[in-house]
Amino acid sequence: MLLARPIAVIEGLWPRRGSTGRLLRSAGFRFALVYAVLLALSAAALAMFLWWATAGLLDRQTEAAIQADAQSLSERFTAGRIPALILTIDDRLTQNVEDDAIYLLVDPSGRRVAGNLEHWPAGAAQSGGWYELPIERAGTRSMALVQSFTLPDGYRLLVGRDAKVRAQLRHLLTDALLWALLVVVVMASIGALVVRSLFRRTLANVSATAAAIASGDFTQRVRLSGRGDEFDQLAETINDMLDRIGRLMEGVREVSNAIAHDLRTPITRARARLEDASLHATTANDLRAAIERATADLDGIVAVFQALLRIAEIEAGSRRSAFAPVDLAPLLSDVAELYGAVAEEKGIMLVLDAPATLPAYGDRELIQQAVANLVDNAVKFSPAESTVRLSAEATPGGLDVAVSDQGPGIPDGDRVRAAERFFRGESARNTPGSGLGLALVQAVAHLHGGSLRLADAGPGLVAVLSLPNHEQAVPAG
Repeated sequence: MLLARPIAVIEGLWPRRGSTGRLLRSAGFRFALVYAVLLALSAAALAMFLWWATAGLLDRQTEAAIQADAQSLSERFTAGRIPALILTIDDRLTQNVEDDAIYLLVDPSGRRVAGNLEHWPAGAAQSGGWYELPIERAGTRSMALVQSFTLPDGYRLLVGRDAKVRAQLRHLLTDALLWALLVVVVMASIGALVVRSLFRRTLANVSATAAAIASGDFTQRVRLSGRGDEFDQLAETINDMLDRIGRLMEGVREVSNAIAHDLRTPITRARARLEDASLHATTANDLRAAIERATADLDGIVAVFQALLRIAEIEAGSRRSAFAPVDLAPLLSDVAELYGAVAEEKGIMLVLDAPATLPAYGDRELIQQAVANLVDNAVKFSPAESTVRLSAEATPGGLDVAVSDQGPGIPDGDRVRAAERFFRGESARNTPGSGLGLALVQAVAHLHGGSLRLADAGPGLVAVLSLPNHEQAVPAG
């Protein structure tokens, strides 16, 4: 019973036979495989290092001891020839407490002269060579690491160390490392399955949300784990994207409804005029007048669609390639001069208050159109004998272009929606226009990474177009 749950978990992680092909193609399997391979390679590198630091160290120490012993015997041979060499070998065998030293000195006929081996090993033939071979001493078979030397007058010398204990330790270490590698492979496999399962569960959340969105349920969002990790950051990004898509689709629906509502009247009016002219026009002048009135209505419809296309072009960011340094001072002067005559006809004073130079960065044509729309609205809704003020000033974050009037203004409840497409407040119902002017200004502001603010001028309205510095000109999301 205690093993039932772990076994069930492992069975849930292990793929069924029918899903093998899909498993091999999955990204989760590839990530898990990379994890397992990296873990196995790391364990193998660690095992090799441990081997080099233990068994390899023992081998190097043994070889160093044999070489030092051989060098000492060579010096004794040089000093006292064979008799001194025999005395040295016997003395060293007597003092060898660990009983691991191996010496053998044979004469030209192969008879033992000194040492603790009975005869010369058959495998140690080459002078100066290293050999690891089985030996027999004191009636006990063992393994030894030896080095052979050829001396003058046909004598041969064998110097070495008993390697039985070292071999046993090496075999023990080898077995331990192999078992450790096996355990690492098993743990890496289990870890890879767990990583794959976690990966699948995380992506399943995103996949389920995407599937729901694809089926039309735009209320679904990717769940956050609350850990603040990379997957949560991805989920937040996806949710922000879905929120923006939802707002855009809602805007499309509103625009579609507004187009259907606002364009139905001029289209119906143009159709009625043409039908009336075809039925009742008696002269060419009457027919021409009806056609001209219908054409004017249709021109207004075309202007609305052109404004919508321009707003869509701006919101898509396709005009950002035209960004360049621009001085807004002459631009504001041109707008003031253009609308000054119109304001004067209505008995309105248009005042320009701007510095001699006003450096900015953006699309000159779009900024000019945005400012012109603000001034046009101010002049359109201002009463006679009033003042419209066009001002600009540099700010720490960029610059502000403000247009204020003394008209009826916009109620607080309508200011939030004033920049929506086709929105027209109660005070603007009987005023010519399509309700796209402020929408275009806001689109231009967002394209430049700025904003459009509407506030009460007491009386009237003040509209502020804020544009950031060149370094901060990042399009608003």
